[in-house]
Amino acid sequence: MLIAPEQALAFLAAAMLVTASPGPDNLMVLSMGMSRGRKQGMAFGLGCALGCLSHTLLAALGVGALIAASPTAFTALKVAGGLYLVWMGIGALRSKGGTQVSANALPDESLGKLFAKGLLANAINPKVILFFLSFLPQFVVAGRGDASWQTAQLGLLFTLQGCILFGALGYFSGTVGKWINRNPGAGLWLDRGAGAVFVGLGVKLIASR
Repeated sequence: MLIAPEQALAFLAAAMLVTASPGPDNLMVLSMGMSRGRKQGMAFGLGCALGCLSHTLLAALGVGALIAASPTAFTALKVAGGLYLVWMGIGALRSKGGTQVSANALPDESLGKLFAKGLLANAINPKVILFFLSFLPQFVVAGRGDASWQTAQLGLLFTLQGCILFGALGYFSGTVGKWINRNPGAGLWLDRGAGAVFVGLGVKLIASR
Protein backbone atom coordinates (compact mmCIF):
# COMPACT_ATOMS: atom_id res chain seq x y z
CA MET A 1 0.00 0.00 0.00
CA LEU A 2 1.26 3.46 -0.89
CA ILE A 3 1.53 6.12 1.79
CA ALA A 4 -1.38 8.57 1.97
CA PRO A 5 -1.14 11.88 0.06
CA GLU A 6 -1.42 13.91 3.28
CA GLN A 7 1.29 11.75 4.84
CA ALA A 8 3.58 12.34 1.86
CA LEU A 9 2.92 16.11 1.78
CA ALA A 10 3.61 16.55 5.49
CA PHE A 11 6.83 14.58 5.14
CA LEU A 12 7.95 16.47 2.03
CA ALA A 13 7.39 19.84 3.69
CA ALA A 14 9.59 18.85 6.62
CA ALA A 15 12.19 17.13 4.40
CA MET A 16 12.56 20.14 2.08
CA LEU A 17 13.06 22.48 5.03
CA VAL A 18 15.70 20.14 6.47
CA THR A 19 17.49 19.84 3.11
CA ALA A 20 17.48 23.60 2.51
CA SER A 21 18.90 24.41 5.96
CA PRO A 22 22.63 25.21 5.86
CA GLY A 23 24.69 22.08 6.38
CA PRO A 24 27.96 20.50 5.19
CA ASP A 25 26.40 18.88 2.11
CA ASN A 26 24.53 21.81 0.59
CA LEU A 27 27.28 24.32 1.46
CA MET A 28 29.79 22.05 -0.30
CA VAL A 29 27.49 21.85 -3.32
CA LEU A 30 27.36 25.65 -3.44
CA SER A 31 31.13 25.97 -3.00
CA MET A 32 31.75 23.38 -5.71
CA GLY A 33 29.41 25.13 -8.14
CA MET A 34 30.84 28.58 -7.44
CA SER A 35 34.46 27.50 -7.86
CA ARG A 36 34.21 24.79 -10.52
CA GLY A 37 30.98 25.38 -12.43
CA ARG A 38 27.35 24.31 -12.60
CA LYS A 39 27.93 20.78 -13.87
CA GLN A 40 30.45 20.03 -11.13
CA GLY A 41 28.16 21.36 -8.40
CA MET A 42 25.22 19.37 -9.75
CA ALA A 43 27.28 16.16 -10.02
CA PHE A 44 28.45 16.41 -6.42
CA GLY A 45 24.96 17.36 -5.21
CA LEU A 46 23.27 14.44 -6.97
CA GLY A 47 25.83 12.09 -5.43
CA CYS A 48 25.05 13.45 -1.97
CA ALA A 49 21.32 13.04 -2.53
CA LEU A 50 21.54 9.49 -3.87
CA GLY A 51 23.73 8.53 -0.94
CA CYS A 52 20.50 8.69 1.07
CA LEU A 53 19.37 5.44 -0.55
CA SER A 54 21.77 3.46 1.64
CA HIS A 55 20.32 5.10 4.75
CA THR A 56 16.81 4.38 3.48
CA LEU A 57 17.64 0.69 3.17
CA LEU A 58 19.16 0.56 6.66
CA ALA A 59 16.18 2.38 8.17
CA ALA A 60 13.61 0.17 6.42
CA LEU A 61 15.38 -3.05 7.41
CA GLY A 62 15.89 -1.80 10.96
CA VAL A 63 12.25 -0.84 11.40
CA GLY A 64 11.08 -4.17 9.97
CA ALA A 65 13.40 -6.14 12.24
CA LEU A 66 12.33 -4.19 15.33
CA ILE A 67 8.62 -4.71 14.67
CA ALA A 68 9.19 -8.42 14.07
CA ALA A 69 11.17 -8.67 17.31
CA SER A 70 9.00 -6.46 19.50
CA PRO A 71 6.45 -3.69 18.91
CA THR A 72 7.65 -2.26 22.23
CA ALA A 73 11.15 -1.97 20.82
CA PHE A 74 9.78 -0.06 17.81
CA THR A 75 7.98 2.31 20.16
CA ALA A 76 11.22 2.79 22.07
CA LEU A 77 13.00 3.62 18.79
CA LYS A 78 10.40 6.26 17.95
CA VAL A 79 10.62 7.83 21.39
CA ALA A 80 14.43 7.81 21.29
CA GLY A 81 14.24 9.32 17.83
CA GLY A 82 11.86 11.97 19.13
CA LEU A 83 14.34 12.91 21.86
CA TYR A 84 17.14 13.09 19.28
CA LEU A 85 15.05 15.37 17.04
CA VAL A 86 14.29 17.65 19.99
CA TRP A 87 18.02 17.83 20.73
CA MET A 88 18.77 18.66 17.07
CA GLY A 89 15.98 21.23 17.04
CA ILE A 90 17.28 23.02 20.12
CA GLY A 91 20.71 23.17 18.51
CA ALA A 92 19.25 24.68 15.34
CA LEU A 93 17.16 27.20 17.30
CA ARG A 94 20.28 28.31 19.17
CA SER A 95 22.23 28.80 15.94
CA LYS A 96 23.76 32.23 15.56
CA GLY A 97 23.64 32.15 11.78
CA GLY A 98 26.44 33.89 9.91
CA THR A 99 26.67 31.21 7.22
CA GLN A 100 29.17 32.00 4.46
CA VAL A 101 29.89 30.10 1.25
CA SER A 102 33.53 29.77 0.23
CA ALA A 103 34.53 29.61 -3.44
CA ASN A 104 38.12 28.49 -2.92
CA ALA A 105 39.80 26.89 -5.92
CA LEU A 106 39.59 23.08 -5.92
CA PRO A 107 41.61 20.52 -7.91
CA ASP A 108 40.18 19.43 -11.26
CA GLU A 109 38.12 16.24 -11.07
CA SER A 110 35.81 14.49 -13.52
CA LEU A 111 32.04 14.66 -13.12
CA GLY A 112 31.96 10.94 -12.36
CA LYS A 113 34.56 11.32 -9.62
CA LEU A 114 32.68 14.24 -8.07
CA PHE A 115 29.44 12.25 -8.15
CA ALA A 116 31.15 9.28 -6.47
CA LYS A 117 32.72 11.57 -3.86
CA GLY A 118 29.32 13.04 -2.94
CA LEU A 119 27.73 9.58 -2.88
CA LEU A 120 30.40 8.16 -0.58
CA ALA A 121 30.56 11.21 1.70
CA ASN A 122 26.83 10.95 2.41
CA ALA A 123 26.59 7.15 2.53
CA ILE A 124 29.25 6.73 5.25
CA ASN A 125 28.28 9.75 7.35
CA PRO A 126 27.17 8.37 10.76
CA LYS A 127 25.23 11.55 11.56
CA VAL A 128 23.06 11.07 8.46
CA ILE A 129 22.47 7.42 9.37
CA LEU A 130 21.31 8.44 12.85
CA PHE A 131 19.14 11.21 11.40
CA PHE A 132 17.34 8.80 9.06
CA LEU A 133 16.72 6.28 11.85
CA SER A 134 15.21 9.10 13.92
CA PHE A 135 13.36 11.12 11.26
CA LEU A 136 11.69 8.59 8.96
CA PRO A 137 9.83 6.51 11.61
CA GLN A 138 8.11 9.67 12.90
CA PHE A 139 6.02 9.72 9.71
CA VAL A 140 5.07 6.04 9.75
CA VAL A 141 1.32 5.73 10.32
CA ALA A 142 -0.01 2.71 12.15
CA GLY A 143 -2.71 0.93 10.19
CA ARG A 144 -1.42 1.96 6.77
CA GLY A 145 0.37 -1.28 6.05
CA ASP A 146 3.90 -2.55 6.59
CA ALA A 147 5.97 0.01 8.52
CA SER A 148 9.20 -0.99 6.77
CA TRP A 149 7.54 -0.40 3.36
CA GLN A 150 6.28 2.99 4.53
CA THR A 151 9.80 3.82 5.71
CA ALA A 152 11.24 2.83 2.33
CA GLN A 153 8.74 5.07 0.50
CA LEU A 154 9.54 8.00 2.79
CA GLY A 155 13.25 7.49 2.21
CA LEU A 156 12.73 7.45 -1.55
CA LEU A 157 10.74 10.68 -1.31
CA PHE A 158 13.52 12.26 0.74
CA THR A 159 16.08 11.17 -1.86
CA LEU A 160 13.96 12.52 -4.74
CA GLN A 161 13.50 15.93 -3.20
CA GLY A 162 17.19 15.94 -2.29
CA CYS A 163 18.11 15.32 -5.94
CA ILE A 164 15.89 18.19 -7.06
CA LEU A 165 17.06 20.69 -4.44
CA PHE A 166 20.75 19.78 -4.60
CA GLY A 167 20.63 19.77 -8.40
CA ALA A 168 19.07 23.23 -8.33
CA LEU A 169 21.66 24.41 -5.81
CA GLY A 170 24.44 23.24 -8.10
CA TYR A 171 22.87 24.88 -11.16
CA PHE A 172 22.17 28.20 -9.43
CA SER A 173 25.20 27.99 -7.11
CA GLY A 174 26.71 31.29 -8.17
CA THR A 175 23.51 33.26 -7.59
CA VAL A 176 22.53 31.45 -4.38
CA GLY A 177 26.05 31.53 -2.92
CA LYS A 178 26.44 35.25 -3.51
CA TRP A 179 22.99 35.90 -2.03
CA ILE A 180 23.83 33.92 1.12
CA ASN A 181 27.13 35.79 1.50
CA ARG A 182 25.29 39.11 1.18
CA ASN A 183 22.56 37.97 3.58
CA PRO A 184 24.25 35.92 6.34
CA GLY A 185 21.04 35.99 8.38
CA ALA A 186 19.24 33.87 5.76
CA GLY A 187 20.77 30.69 7.12
CA LEU A 188 19.70 31.70 10.61
CA TRP A 189 16.01 31.72 9.67
CA LEU A 190 16.29 28.44 7.78
CA ASP A 191 17.84 26.95 10.91
CA ARG A 192 15.01 28.39 13.02
CA GLY A 193 12.42 26.80 10.75
CA ALA A 194 14.12 23.40 10.74
CA GLY A 195 14.62 23.61 14.51
CA ALA A 196 10.93 24.29 15.08
CA VAL A 197 10.02 21.29 12.90
CA PHE A 198 12.40 19.00 14.80
CA VAL A 199 11.22 20.11 18.23
CA GLY A 200 7.57 19.95 17.21
CA LEU A 201 7.88 16.42 15.85
CA GLY A 202 9.83 15.20 18.84
CA VAL A 203 7.56 16.72 21.48
CA LYS A 204 4.41 15.56 19.70
CA LEU A 205 5.67 12.01 19.58
CA ILE A 206 6.92 11.89 23.16
CA ALA A 207 3.72 13.48 24.51
CA SER A 208 1.58 10.92 22.71
CA ARG A 209 3.25 7.98 24.41
